[in-house]
Amino acid sequence: MPPSTLESANAEDFLNVYNTNVVGPLQLTQAFQPLLKKAAEANKEKAMSWNKAAVINVSTLLGSIERTPELFVYFPVLSYRCSKAALNMLTQCQSLGYKNDGILFTALHPGWVQTDLGGKDADLTVEQSVKGILKVLSNLSEKSTGILISWEGNIIPW
Repeated sequence: MPPSTLESANAEDFLNVYNTNVVGPLQLTQAFQPLLKKAAEANKEKAMSWNKAAVINVSTLLGSIERTPELFVYFPVLSYRCSKAALNMLTQCQSLGYKNDGILFTALHPGWVQTDLGGKDADLTVEQSVKGILKVLSNLSEKSTGILISWEGNIIPW
């Protein structure tokens, strides 16, 4: 990811990252909306859950505005952080906009994972993150819609 500091951030970088992390998930949800509504309608008697009709937006605790003072120093990449904060807002808006349709919307922080983005010094292997995510997904319910939750099941403040 290119540097995006207070001094070096530019519009092109911000727009590219925003398109990937916010516009992409919005368009994907819009494309699948008829199928999500159909799935929710077919399972009307079931409570809101991940296996009924759900959208899980992959976010990060770095998009938490409340946690910025303690975390900014570790990853001050503005374009990424701002785009994930916007994704969190999108998730909240989607959860409110489609609540009556019975579709669950949750933002999920996968942890600091050993990937190309996370690097080799990250805390978690891909396998550890995925195991935690699968456990969290299986426990999502109506009270989980419109929140940011970690791979460990902890709610992260906006």
